Amino acid sequence: MENKMTETGKMTEGLFRFIDNSPTAFHAVSNAAEMLEKAGYARITGEEAAGVKPGGRYYTVRNGSALIAFRIPEGEIKGIRIVASHSDSPCFKVKETPEMDVEGRYVKLNAEGYGVMIMSTWLDRPLSIAGRVVVKEDGKLVTRLLNIDRDLCVIPNVAIHFNREINKGFAYNPQVDLLPLYGGGDGEEKEKKNSLKKLCADTLGIEEEQILASDLYLYCREKGRRMGVEGEFIGSPRLDDLQCAYGTLMGFLASEKGKEDRAAAGEYGAVYALFDNEEIGSGTKQGADSTFLSDIIDCICDACGRNGMQKRDILSESFLLSADNAHGVHPNHPEKSDPTNRPYLNGGIVLKFQGSQKYTTDAYSAAVIRDICREQDIPCQNFANRADVPGGSTLGNISSAHVSIPAADIGLAQLAMHSAFETAGEKDTEYRVRLCQGFFR
Repeated sequence: MENKMTETGKMTEGLFRFIDNSPTAFHAVSNAAEMLEKAGYARITGEEAAGVKPGGRYYTVRNGSALIAFRIPEGEIKGIRIVASHSDSPCFKVKETPEMDVEGRYVKLNAEGYGVMIMSTWLDRPLSIAGRVVVKEDGKLVTRLLNIDRDLCVIPNVAIHFNREINKGFAYNPQVDLLPLYGGGDGEEKEKKNSLKKLCADTLGIEEEQILASDLYLYCREKGRRMGVEGEFIGSPRLDDLQCAYGTLMGFLASEKGKEDRAAAGEYGAVYALFDNEEIGSGTKQGADSTFLSDIIDCICDACGRNGMQKRDILSESFLLSADNAHGVHPNHPEKSDPTNRPYLNGGIVLKFQGSQKYTTDAYSAAVIRDICREQDIPCQNFANRADVPGGSTLGNISSAHVSIPAADIGLAQLAMHSAFETAGEKDTEYRVRLCQGFFR
């Protein structure tokens, strides 16, 4: 099959690069920040918020793992359009003092689960370690990003000869069955020489004693790839939720290209939010269940000279789009999906509904998204859980509890959510970009 680089293909290659360069939430935020700066956005800190002005383009980072970018109109502001996704994915977090000796011949690492994952998918894959390290440099504490960019670890399965019932179902014990093999050992001196802290220091080109603390995670080393008879599917780690994070950012940036486009959306502020810790409930200072978004809205309103009742008027004309991937109909288990709301890979934007309001979509917000999809010629489909299967929650309902504005939960259909390697549709990333362009414009 001839591989012609179409616009969809270019979008897919960009997505793969973004995911490959984003083994952790810290790296995803760093890469998003780099894209924003290339587009002319200025980074600000909390102390610099008072200098934000109408017509400006800014972004700010919290904890190194969450980011919000925003544009302020030059004229009178009517409302704010917001798109939110998340930077984190289920994985394993490396514990403090992680090295564990096994009979003097192996060294494994002590780790624990972050988020709810399909544990078995992490076995027998090339893994490595990435995250952030806090070091002492010139008398100051400095955060350094770390990616040990090589095949470093593996979580080996037990041979079927020792567990002949494994194909009948097996309950993995994460403290026993899911610790990664890190190295060999033949005594205490070799174990010290091959300590993870030393490897981190060598990778960063610093002394081991400079490292004071770290947040380190295992990540899957598999590369993104096209699959299917016509290359219509994509497979990659961390599609949930970096496919949405990338697509919404591309749409956010593309929506302001050209003076005419900016003028068309000039009465509305635009916000791109990339939160952390969605996979563990968002209840952190950098999560959706924090003041991060409301702080930025206050900043925008202050810059426009709007407060009190005027701010309420702005919120009444605002809208939140929560972007987190959705469950597609599974080819081997179609019975798992709702009888009438059945999204498919490459089927377009997925509107997510739930009677318990764990998803924020209602009739009004659904109508807004369907109207944009119709105008942009984007296919739109629906997701709802079976009535006998409880669903999870995501960013929308958590964020709107802090910022009370109309909101819709959308996603892109995928398979094997929370696997170490997930599957989605190649066309859908481009649909997400086009939707965000229409939404912001």
